[in-house]
Amino acid sequence: MFKNNKASLAIIAALSGLTLAGCGGGSSMDTTPDPVVPPPASSAPTWTAGVFEPSDDLKNFCETPRTGNDPFNNNEPYPDQAGSALYEKLWLRSWSDETYLWYDEITDNDPESFDTVAEYFAQLKTEELTDSGDKKDNFHFSEPSEDYFQEAQSGVTSGYGINWAFIGDSADRILRVAYLEDDSPASQIGFQRGDTVLEVDGVSINTNTQAGVDTLNEGLFSPTNGDSHTIVVRSNDGAEKTFNVTAGNIEQTPVQNVKTITTANGTNVGYMQFNSHIGVAQEGLIAAVNKFKTDSVEELVIDFRYNGGGLLALSSQLAYMVAGSANVQNRIYYQTQQNDKQPVESPFPFIDEEIDYSTFFSTGESLPDLNLSKVYVLSTSGTCSASEAFINGLKGIDAEVVLIGDTTCGKPYGFTPTHNCATTYYTIQFSGVNSKGFGEYAAGFTPTPTPQFDADVKGCVVSDDFDNQLGDPNEGILSTALYHIDNNGTCPVSTASASIKTQVQSAAGDSKQLLPLNAPDNFNRGNMDLTWPTLNKDK
Repeated sequence: MFKNNKASLAIIAALSGLTLAGCGGGSSMDTTPDPVVPPPASSAPTWTAGVFEPSDDLKNFCETPRTGNDPFNNNEPYPDQAGSALYEKLWLRSWSDETYLWYDEITDNDPESFDTVAEYFAQLKTEELTDSGDKKDNFHFSEPSEDYFQEAQSGVTSGYGINWAFIGDSADRILRVAYLEDDSPASQIGFQRGDTVLEVDGVSINTNTQAGVDTLNEGLFSPTNGDSHTIVVRSNDGAEKTFNVTAGNIEQTPVQNVKTITTANGTNVGYMQFNSHIGVAQEGLIAAVNKFKTDSVEELVIDFRYNGGGLLALSSQLAYMVAGSANVQNRIYYQTQQNDKQPVESPFPFIDEEIDYSTFFSTGESLPDLNLSKVYVLSTSGTCSASEAFINGLKGIDAEVVLIGDTTCGKPYGFTPTHNCATTYYTIQFSGVNSKGFGEYAAGFTPTPTPQFDADVKGCVVSDDFDNQLGDPNEGILSTALYHIDNNGTCPVSTASASIKTQVQSAAGDSKQLLPLNAPDNFNRGNMDLTWPTLNKDK
């Protein structure tokens, strides 16, 4: 923990010099750029197989340099200098060689063989497979830096406020509403959880033409702000409904449905739906914990089923607010494991103070806590990254985690979002272990009544229930948790195997999701930022 722990303060202060402040507290960009002038011809970079220039020497030399000031970085001038696509590729190559967890598994291909910077980046990763035959690295991607900072600093994304769920295998065309952002265009005109898409702008969800798929992708996943699209759905009562919905800037509501439920046996159970580990969630989490303290809850249920990850620091804060100092007892939350070119980091503590996520400084305000030694987590295959770190971190201090739902996504990895030439890149840079040294859950955490392996978690397997609203005690996964609470930790006999795979779009119809509907590969990427606050009380 932080308070009265000078060692922990030093750990976090040291980390601030090695990582990026993912929510606008800084970046790897220089604040005073050189003039935008072409580099001398003699200094133009070249590729030599196996020879890597320091990435810092190649950074910010851009094919299309930005001019003016960066509104997300204290209005400082952009750091971009005139460069070329080759400069950007070679920076990516050196940066990957320096920081990628499996850098020695990257094939050093000639960057000039790739038409675009994006194509070159796409292959700067391992192509190895896991024992199960899955890709070892499913979490390699990039996005425009403007989108990154807008979402990270304010929780704003573009879209309708609908978080979609693909049901079944990748070839299936069953698309339903998983949940809605509060006060979003979609929620205001009547979309509801469980609505099943039938057609978009006159094109059937089952279209087999490329033009049709393009129409579906545009209308569902990448609408332009201000544009309207017509979506026909079948609601849970069987009625067909036609909605004309206009895209806009959506403020995410990562903490929803905070309530106290009294079970049949009279147990007060706190419930909250937590959708994303982004900085704006801190206020909602603190308010929820304070409500649960006031309501004297005896059990806690956190609905992580659509939480694809986010800030590791926020995950640590939530774990502290659940367990409290009496259960934490100064044990670590997370220990990073990086490649052999990176220094060994000190262990990361449970964070017991509020953070100003615009600066990544501690506010000095203590977090409330529930002092619970047990927590229920609701999960699906979309429960990922920082959400899994929460499970693993609590297991590391012998807090009991009961998992209800499906096996989690399996992402014991993280990265620092890194910015260069208007693009933010994500490449796996570390894995992590808990206080007991465990972190091998690449196949996910699996709920089971009788745990046998380290990645098994006591709990019940049950499919997601789209026929009921989230937070409803009758909804399938939540009702199973309540049954487990009331019946001495047993699963209901009717609990069925969660055989239906659900992939949930991690943002509200944003432009990152340009995917063919018949192959929603890596739909929920999941992310965990190696971003920790600098505790500067004299700030």
